[in-house]
Amino acid sequence: MRLTSLLCALALAAGVPVVLVAQEGVAPTVVAAKTGKKPVKKKVAKPSGPPAKELFGAAKTPAPMAARAIGFYAKGCLAGAAALPVDGPAWQAMRLSRNRNWGHPTLVALVEKLAVEAREHDAWPGLLVGDISQPRGGPMLTGHASHQVGLDADIWLTPMPDRRLTEQERENLSAASMLAPDGVSVDPKIWSDAHVRLLKRAASYASVERIFVHPAIKKALCEATAKDADRTWLHKMQAYWGHYYHFHVRIACPEGSTNCEHQQPLPNNDGCGKELTNWLALVKPKPKPETPPETVAKPAPPKPGITLDQLPPDCRSVLAGGADIPVMASKPATPPNTATAKKPTTTK
Repeated sequence: MRLTSLLCALALAAGVPVVLVAQEGVAPTVVAAKTGKKPVKKKVAKPSGPPAKELFGAAKTPAPMAARAIGFYAKGCLAGAAALPVDGPAWQAMRLSRNRNWGHPTLVALVEKLAVEAREHDAWPGLLVGDISQPRGGPMLTGHASHQVGLDADIWLTPMPDRRLTEQERENLSAASMLAPDGVSVDPKIWSDAHVRLLKRAASYASVERIFVHPAIKKALCEATAKDADRTWLHKMQAYWGHYYHFHVRIACPEGSTNCEHQQPLPNNDGCGKELTNWLALVKPKPKPETPPETVAKPAPPKPGITLDQLPPDCRSVLAGGADIPVMASKPATPPNTATAKKPTTTK
């Protein structure tokens, strides 16, 4: 609610009736100015059953089905997932204990292609790949609202080192922040032209629909390409909260995923104007007021997680596929050794 109110205030101050807000986990939302009418509240049935994140977080292997992204990026699941190999000619997968190096085969192939082509043409040493999705997609126990249908991948902005990282290093190594101390610009000691080339290449692929980056990174991209003849790729670069140490690649619903829910089309502009100015105002660090302890508000209770009943019906089949009974564990089991995991034969 605080975010919505702030965006409305920015819109009114600018003299416009609405603001289009880019959102990572949901489709773009139009925030309208006040109309004087009270919204009608609809009664929603309370979901039952364990949170879906517990069920999907417990699945150790992909569903042995034809590859399909099912539902929406932040409310769905994944059939026939393929594993990104933990080591490749130009990439290394990170945080292996999470078992989140799974994705739709189309996305996995794109990440591999980006890694190789960025090394060959953009002087980028190689990719460090963060979370993609769980073996059967679905809500995650920690970290993300999206990444549920195998069409999202987090790629670090830290270049891959010239050696193979150990398993412990992949767990403990921190990605470098690109932000300068002011919080609204990039650090020139870390940010480079190679970052611009890497992001431009990622946006050049037709299947890539959006790339989420911190507003400061979006600003750096706008400035670096101000004199370029071709800036059409910039509209795919969507400013969003966080994303100062990695960029989030999202591809469109692939062929064969008939019940994959598409996002709304992006505005046909480079996003370097008023939209970026608004985002920079939102993320600019603000002084913390000294509030007496007795007036500090209590944190709101956590929202209940999505249940299996709230996901597309096909997600039940995905969860039960290849097993005698549906996975119903309340805690995730020990993740498999993804270094030796084979891609399911049904995915390609």
